[in-house]
Amino acid sequence: MPATASLLLLTCLLKYGEVAPTDVNAQLRTCSGRFWHITDLHWDWTYNLTNKPERVCASSGQQPAANAGEFGDYVCDSPWHLINSSVFAMRDILPDPDFIVWTGDSTPHVPNQDLGETEVLSIISNLTDIINQVFPSTKVYSTLGNHDFHPKNQLPATQNHMYDQIAEMWRDWLEPESQQTFKKGGYYSEKLLNRAGFRVLVLNTNLYYDQNNLTKNLDDPASQFSWADQILTNAANNKEKVYIIGHAPPGFFEKKRSKAWFTPKFNNKYLELIQKHHSVIFGQFFSHHHTDSFRMFYNSQDSPISTMFLSPGVSPWKTTLPGVVNGANNPGIRVFEYDTQTLLVKDFVTYYLNLTRANMAQASWEKEYRLTESFRVPDASPASMHQVLERIASSHCYLQKYYKFNSVSYDLTECNSDCRIDHVCAARAVDFHRYEHCLEEEGAASVYGGLLPVVSVALSLVLASC
Repeated sequence: MPATASLLLLTCLLKYGEVAPTDVNAQLRTCSGRFWHITDLHWDWTYNLTNKPERVCASSGQQPAANAGEFGDYVCDSPWHLINSSVFAMRDILPDPDFIVWTGDSTPHVPNQDLGETEVLSIISNLTDIINQVFPSTKVYSTLGNHDFHPKNQLPATQNHMYDQIAEMWRDWLEPESQQTFKKGGYYSEKLLNRAGFRVLVLNTNLYYDQNNLTKNLDDPASQFSWADQILTNAANNKEKVYIIGHAPPGFFEKKRSKAWFTPKFNNKYLELIQKHHSVIFGQFFSHHHTDSFRMFYNSQDSPISTMFLSPGVSPWKTTLPGVVNGANNPGIRVFEYDTQTLLVKDFVTYYLNLTRANMAQASWEKEYRLTESFRVPDASPASMHQVLERIASSHCYLQKYYKFNSVSYDLTECNSDCRIDHVCAARAVDFHRYEHCLEEEGAASVYGGLLPVVSVALSLVLASC
């Protein structure tokens, strides 16, 4: 057995205690690595329990936090007690992950005039410090969210003071070359865990955000697309496998019909990048929605080629985006399991804090669900995730299960036909034109079916085993 393979196998077995078959190659194939994904912490340092509910937190916009407790309230961003609890829960559940993915959004949902550059940097610094303190020896791949800049959403395509300061905060996590590209545009690439054949691509997709007035008239902000294209081309030439990490995703928000985050031209460019290089991309890990969802990417023959996993946020904040009904969530954190030889995403487990119960008693972070168990698929490959999507689209039982997980077990209401269309089309169609076609097609099918969907719902509840 090669020395490298022996070392990898020994490390895996010692770390995870898995029982492996006799064949060494089979042993290595069964060996899973694990990493954390944490995101959208949105620390509201103003959170303060008071007898005036409208003054509990600045992030509520004076909405009354009627059920506020030490772990927070659904109309507020995270108090420090919740953030502290989430990071220590990570340590208690999986104290020695291979690495941590942290996909941004540190500051609360408050007007720009209530924040400043100093405050934003201070908040990011505090969150960096607690992750470092709890996981002092763990590699962290961190990216910027649209709330990690002042003014929010306006992340520039050129080097600036805030990029420089954040690069300095993250100096223990960034290789020297990564620091340089991060200062240039908030992005970087490295060998994943410094292992030959594995690479991570950390993007600043806030450059493509539809509210970013600094970049909307540029063709390739900070030259990130051309840089990513070259990195992925080199990865193919060097037989590397790649994970992509970012904050704001392309495509549409599943809780508000036709709400996209990217401008159309940038959405197209991102889609083209994935379609061109999908053979080396083994996972995309994004956030921004605070919800638990995923996005499928297909080739011209409609075969699944890549999956973007959208992990839920820690902040329970109920979005004020017009048109979104009951858009809060329970705090969530996630462990991904991956094949240490192929980078295949094998599974993930979401853990959550029931905020209502936590405020009434002692906090308990619980397993919410495991993908392969809940959706009955062998792994989290694009083929399997396509199967998950088809089950959600065709079975009310699976749809309702997905809908519950989408809000991290907060919204337990029924997902009706319009709700189904919004969720299915958002997951199925990242491309703007395909999305509109999906809305038309699914809507027409719903209308054409008349009472049939009601019958199907009843049958699925009785007969479908999910």
